[in-house]
Amino acid sequence: MNIRKDALEVLKETSRTFYIPISRLPSGLQEAVASAYLCMRAIDEIEDHPNLDNAIKSDLLQKVSVILQSGRDSFALNSFTQALSTHDHVLPEVSLRIGEWAMMAPPSIAPRVWDATAAMSDRMAYWANRNWQIHTEIDLDGYTFSVAGAVGLLLSDLWAWYDGTKTNRIQAIGYGRGLQTVNILRNRPEDLLRGADLVPDGWTKEDLIAYARRNLALGDTYTKALSRGAVLDFCQIPLTLAHATLEAIAHGADKLTRSNVMALIERVCS
Repeated sequence: MNIRKDALEVLKETSRTFYIPISRLPSGLQEAVASAYLCMRAIDEIEDHPNLDNAIKSDLLQKVSVILQSGRDSFALNSFTQALSTHDHVLPEVSLRIGEWAMMAPPSIAPRVWDATAAMSDRMAYWANRNWQIHTEIDLDGYTFSVAGAVGLLLSDLWAWYDGTKTNRIQAIGYGRGLQTVNILRNRPEDLLRGADLVPDGWTKEDLIAYARRNLALGDTYTKALSRGAVLDFCQIPLTLAHATLEAIAHGADKLTRSNVMALIERVCS
C-alpha cells in the first residue's frame, strides 16, 4: 500500500480545505504535515464524537497519548488497534488508522509530531472531563491553545526543520487561536447541543469576534514573515477563510458557502 497516496485520499475525504494546500507541499514536508494533520484529526474525531460519553472519550484519548509517547521503536500498529477496539464500530477511519499516520512522518521530525499529538490528546481528555465548560478568558486561552495554538507551534517547528524558516512563536500561537475561535463561532449551535459551552460567562458574540480578530491579527503578522511558496500558501488558505468566515458571521451569516470557499482558495493559490 502507498501510505502517502492513501493518506492524501483520506485527507481529501475529511477536509478539502486542508487537502489542497497539503497536496501542494514539496516532498518530505508534505509527509510531515499530512502526518501531523491526520494524527490530530484522528483525535479530534474522538473528542467531537456525538455518540461517546465524556468518560469514554477521555479514556480513549489518554490511551492514544500513552502509545504515542512510547515512540516508533516500541509502538506497533496493533497497539492503537487494541486501544480503540472497544469502539472501532463507531470511530471513523481517520481515527482507527492513527498509527499509520504517525509512522508516515519522516524519522527526523516524527518524534515532534508524536509529542505534539500526544500532548494535544491529553489536553483534549482534560477538557472532555471538564465537559468543555469555559467560564473566563483564561479558560478560553487555555482551550484554544490546547487544540490549536499548539498546532501553530508545531507548524513553526516543521517549517524550521524543512528549510530553516524562523517564525515568531507568539504569533504562531495567535494564528492557531484565531482559526479555532472562528470555528467556535461557526460551530456554537452544535457545541451547545452536545453540552459544550466554549464561550466565557457574560461574553456576547461581539466579544468573541473581537477575541478572534485580535488573534487573527497575530496570524496576519505571522504569515507576512514567510517566504512566497507552498508554505505561505498553506498558512494563508485557512487564514483567508477564517477572516472571510468571521466577517460573514459578524454580518449575520452562519458560514461561507461552498462556492465562496473554493473561490477564496483559488485566489490564494493563483
